[in-house]
Amino acid sequence: MWKEKVLEYENQMIDDLKGLLSIESVRDDSKASKDAPVGPGPRQALDYMYELAERDGFSTHDVDHIAGRIEAGQGEDVLGILCHVDVVPAGDGWDSDPFDPVVTDDAIIARGTLDDKGPTIAAYYAVKILNDMNVDWKKRIHMIIGTDEESDWKCTDRYFQTEEMPTLGFAPDAEFPAIHGEKGITTFDLIQDQINEDVDEPDYELLNFESGQRYNMVPDHAEARVLVKENMTDVIQNFEYFVEQNELQGESTVDSGILILTVEGKAVHGMDPSLGVNAGLYLLKFLSSLNLDKSAKDFVEFNNRYLFDSHFGEKMGMKFHTDVMGDVTTNIGIIKYDNKEAGRYGVNLRYPQGFEFEEAVERFTNEIKDIGFSLELGKVQKPHYVDKDDPFVEKLVKAYRNQTGDMTEPYTIGGGTYARNLDKGVAFGAMFEDTEDLMHQKNEYMTKKQLINATSIYLEAIYALCVEG
Repeated sequence: MWKEKVLEYENQMIDDLKGLLSIESVRDDSKASKDAPVGPGPRQALDYMYELAERDGFSTHDVDHIAGRIEAGQGEDVLGILCHVDVVPAGDGWDSDPFDPVVTDDAIIARGTLDDKGPTIAAYYAVKILNDMNVDWKKRIHMIIGTDEESDWKCTDRYFQTEEMPTLGFAPDAEFPAIHGEKGITTFDLIQDQINEDVDEPDYELLNFESGQRYNMVPDHAEARVLVKENMTDVIQNFEYFVEQNELQGESTVDSGILILTVEGKAVHGMDPSLGVNAGLYLLKFLSSLNLDKSAKDFVEFNNRYLFDSHFGEKMGMKFHTDVMGDVTTNIGIIKYDNKEAGRYGVNLRYPQGFEFEEAVERFTNEIKDIGFSLELGKVQKPHYVDKDDPFVEKLVKAYRNQTGDMTEPYTIGGGTYARNLDKGVAFGAMFEDTEDLMHQKNEYMTKKQLINATSIYLEAIYALCVEG
């Protein structure tokens, strides 16, 4: 029944989606202003959603042009639907213009189709179709639209400073059947406090070291520049042997007595660093075999003692596991050292509910103080969890099962979605098991089948929650 209803709207839905996809809503701080807090593109996409809402008879509420909502329904309780209309930059290598949507017989190709403009339009149409049916609403609906999800979440941070917290809600920005828990996420820097002067002349001096650019990615490239005073050939041979033994790609070149060593690893998302190969940690492991200057020695020894081959916080004394949410994970995403400024490690730590985070960080901070390192903590997002047997989650999953026949259980993840903004929120679609996940990649697309099926699921779920009550 619901799918037939959605099919009546298919052409209009695709037209509205094309309009949203054609807006290059990439954050641009160089053009930010009071009227466009993260740049004109995201602001334009937000206004576009307001225009659709006003066309279809919904009221809207804007919050400083960085977030806002579309309102439907009536009643005391509020169902929140958290979407975002900003996108990551298109990047190179597309077969078509990423901001000029291509509609084929079975797909729509453009930046943002999966993340998150396609799901946003699917959720919007689910609300619109029910409204057109003149259903007897039992709840209010706040479709909350953000414009900075891909960067700093300034949008939802600002929105929830002043606006009503929905009673329950979902974010259509992940996968079906439902994600009912997300680990806590934080970043911190482990900083070497000072350069220690050598009493003796070392054989090797580490001039600088660089690996990684983002806390939440395993670095796949590392480079070290070492001043070699003797035995250059031995070092190169030992490096080649090390690379071979560890099944890595590596290269050594010599430039005016300076040895440049590079290692290639395997980049993966920082939520499970054990799936990748951290080029930086491996190269530091090799450097620890050299008789380095004192500061460099302290820096590489720190890696051996606390970081290398320790994806689950074991060496930091932070190992922790729950059956529901899995393990603590530690990704060393950024590593920098130079012989003037000393060094630092940038860590992305993710932890399940039940982990004593503050206690662990305080203990580790005190432990490393004695060896000349300090810990600088960044933003902390606490774990988010809704019991999968909660009636709210059960209604969402039932709608999914009715529409697909798939009995997969809801699950938890190490990543983070907008759902964690809500006191009681889950991520719900719009990707299916057979969806090709090209989020943040070239030639991103959404099939028409996925768009129709996701809208049908949202339609049934919203009906169950807000009409049947």
